[in-house]
Amino acid sequence: MAAGILYLVATPIGNLEDITLRALRVLKEVDLVAAEDTRHSRKLFNHFGIATSLTSFFQHNEAAKGERIIELLRQGKSVALISDAGTPAISDPGYLLVCRCREERLPVTAVPGPSAVVVALSLSGLPVSRFAFDGFLPARSSARREMFAGVARECRRTVAFYEAPHRLLAALQDLRSELGDERQIAVARELTKIHEELFRGTVVEALEHFGQNRVRGEIVLMIAPALLEPPQETVREALRRLQADNRLSRREIVKQVARQFGLPGSEVYQESLDMNDEMEDLDG
Repeated sequence: MAAGILYLVATPIGNLEDITLRALRVLKEVDLVAAEDTRHSRKLFNHFGIATSLTSFFQHNEAAKGERIIELLRQGKSVALISDAGTPAISDPGYLLVCRCREERLPVTAVPGPSAVVVALSLSGLPVSRFAFDGFLPARSSARREMFAGVARECRRTVAFYEAPHRLLAALQDLRSELGDERQIAVARELTKIHEELFRGTVVEALEHFGQNRVRGEIVLMIAPALLEPPQETVREALRRLQADNRLSRREIVKQVARQFGLPGSEVYQESLDMNDEMEDLDG
């Protein structure tokens, strides 16, 4: 008997029209849907006329319920896993179940769709060619400040967190304590819903903005990379300075300059060759 398939199905983060045609088909065809909150998911099912059986699957029953799902998959039944919103297993239940399926060599596939952190980053206006996602911020101030301290010198990536609306102001105060007033941030709220908001500005501006009224909706907090101090010398000037030290090989010089400017070693090496060619032309 062939094993059933576990489908990780992404569901809307707000606007119900964001569900995919494939997700609707899979949710209707599987034998069982495991949902983080069956009451919440029932609204989605009723809206789209989905009659598949639902079972609860949340943080505190994930291990036990996961074993039941594993057994169903062994019997050839197919199961869809959904969270309240967005993509399962991304700061939501599902990680342990996916691990068990991998251990048992049971097939797992994804039905991709919305993810709040990706939507927020795309809207943020912050540099997102590289980013890190650190999940939910801790509830305790000391733990939050420790996390923010680790971001203070991050100069290459935007860092994103999830936060509860009632803790946003406290989180911004902790962020101000660790990163100062002027760090650029973005705060996304109520994504894809009627009252969607994307704030972008400094930490102190965010405190002023969100301190005006009660904050509502799920929050994605994004911290821009720290601004690097402008270099005090050019790449060529650094190469010349180090070349004056006869103890250093070309390889070591290139390595040091590449590290100093955050450039690929191949680029710095080519610059050193161009410099030498120009000096030879002048000598000739």
